[in-house]
Parts: sequence; C-alpha cells; structure tokens
Amino acid sequence: MFGTRKLGKTSEQRRAMLRQLTTDLLEHGKLETTFTRAKEVQPVVEKMITLGKKGGLANYRRALSFITKEDVANKLFKEIAPGYAERNGGYTRVTRIGVRRGDAAETALIELV
Repeated sequence: MFGTRKLGKTSEQRRAMLRQLTTDLLEHGKLETTFTRAKEVQPVVEKMITLGKKGGLANYRRALSFITKEDVANKLFKEIAPGYAERNGGYTRVTRIGVRRGDAAETALIELV
C-alpha cells in the first residue's frame, strides 16, 4: 500500500479513494483536492505511468487491477505514457491553491506535467 497517512479512513476506504483519485487524474489530466490527498495520490499515479512506459500485457493488467475504468487504462498506455518516454520520473505537479471555505482545509491542484 502506498503512503503512510491514514486520512481518517479504514484501509479499504483509503484504497478505494486512491483508486478513484488516480483514475480521475489520469482521465482528466488535473484534479483539485485537499493537499494531503494530493500528496498521497502522487506516487500512485507516477507508478501507473511507469507501468505504462514499460508496456506489455502483464503491466497493462497490473494497471487495470488498480484503475477503475478500462478506457482510462487504454488512454494511459496509448497516449499518456508515450508522452513521458524521455522523462525519468516527476510526472505530476502539486500546487497549493488555498483554503476551502467550509472547513478551512488546505486545497491543492495536482496535474500531469
């Protein structure tokens, strides 16, 4: 399992949340969430892009076991990962936005570089 922050959730809830955030980020290219969630999802997304760069059926199935939508996995292997062929890591950027009005949680924008 990635990360050490519990984020106030059980293990199953945390894993489901990370899977959904990863899928959404790969689908849309950017995502606005809390800063701690963004820092937790960052290594997961980088690992998925690394699997996409390696290619192959086994890596596709490993990525598909974590990503919740098959078309997003296809997009990862066909479009996103080849764009990072010359880059050795650092595929995402986390930018602090400010505080959320309702609960003053620090928000951040995580995006693909």
